[in-house]
Amino acid sequence: MSPYDTALVTADDVEAAAERIAGVAVQTPLQLDERLSDLTGAYVWLKREDLQPVRSYKIRGAYNLIAQLDDAQRRAGVICASAGNHGQGVAFACARLGIAGRIYVPSTTPRQKRERMVALGGGRVELIVTGDTYDEAAAAALADARRTGAATVPAFDDPRTIAGQGTLAREIVAQFGRAPDVLVLPVGGGGMLAGCLTWLSEHHPETRVVGVEPAGSPTMAVALDAGGPRDLPELDTFVDGAAVRRAGDLTYAVAARHRPVMYTVPEGRICSEMLRLYQTEGVIAEPAGALATASLGVFRPEPGQTVVAVVSGGNNDVSRYAEVVERALVYEGRKHYFLVNFPQEPGALRRFLDEVLGPDDDITLFEYVKRSNRETGPALVGIELGDPATLPALLTRMAESPMRVEVIDPGSPSYRFLVSG
Repeated sequence: MSPYDTALVTADDVEAAAERIAGVAVQTPLQLDERLSDLTGAYVWLKREDLQPVRSYKIRGAYNLIAQLDDAQRRAGVICASAGNHGQGVAFACARLGIAGRIYVPSTTPRQKRERMVALGGGRVELIVTGDTYDEAAAAALADARRTGAATVPAFDDPRTIAGQGTLAREIVAQFGRAPDVLVLPVGGGGMLAGCLTWLSEHHPETRVVGVEPAGSPTMAVALDAGGPRDLPELDTFVDGAAVRRAGDLTYAVAARHRPVMYTVPEGRICSEMLRLYQTEGVIAEPAGALATASLGVFRPEPGQTVVAVVSGGNNDVSRYAEVVERALVYEGRKHYFLVNFPQEPGALRRFLDEVLGPDDDITLFEYVKRSNRETGPALVGIELGDPATLPALLTRMAESPMRVEVIDPGSPSYRFLVSG
């Protein structure tokens, strides 16, 4: 028997959770999405969990757990770790139930999410920023709980959290009047995935469940391949709502039992989808909130199928949009960076503009890296193409130019040092 096959949540637990959170978590809309339906040939519906009171589905699991604490546990208060959304759910529950709480968040948590946690807590929560990742914050929260006796509220790896998140699947079926053919879920630690798999497997096993992770944190996919949760050696924290180094033991056990289809999506594609959701549908999604819809095109449902993609959260910091746009442009092949060794003579830049750059291309960055000698000077040049298809022609003109040009690959250490740094 696997060491993880214990204490799994049941569909009855999900049913009980639905009654417990009624009147707290709202029934969020299901909206038919024309853009994604045209893209896939399926009928794609968005489940708008970004419209919850805390702007994410996390209120479901957090409230379901805290509402079950006994009087002694409530007096001792609660502690949680969060990348942002779970903490808002905990803060909301603390204010609603009159319980004191401490919320540990990593330094990567956007300021907007931090401020919302404090506001939603209504004076009952203390926010503690520690570590660079969710897992470091979680370790600090656990140490605090052991020291003080406060009840922990896990973001995903607890039967009560899982059951609360599973109410999402139950609600979708109730709204439709039937189960969708495909349910596409974003995956971080796996709480929503485990809860929805649990309820659907007992009530509508014919529904295909697809889990989607960021390419920089494929936690559940790694666990399923390895036969158990494993620490990721590297973690990209850009998709902060899904950047978890290790899947939960319980969430893994549920996923291993039901074997959902797993996909990973590059962070740049997620950024492109965030912009499309905003520009076309008017949906303000955070990176994790755009994970499910970003997979459509990587994952292709069958034509005519009914597909529900969960927009899991809308807590996005406006100050991050410059980075979102940048990552989207690089992913789409519109933005490129080069080291250009310019001769230090009058007219060199003008010749580059006239002879190398295309008519619809723009220089978005120009800065000298250093001047190696009096004759030449290497400059970091960012170019946004009018059409990504013109890149080969641009590279040809660069090769034919007397200037020495080096392409800065987005995956290279040079890119991270010169551009990302």
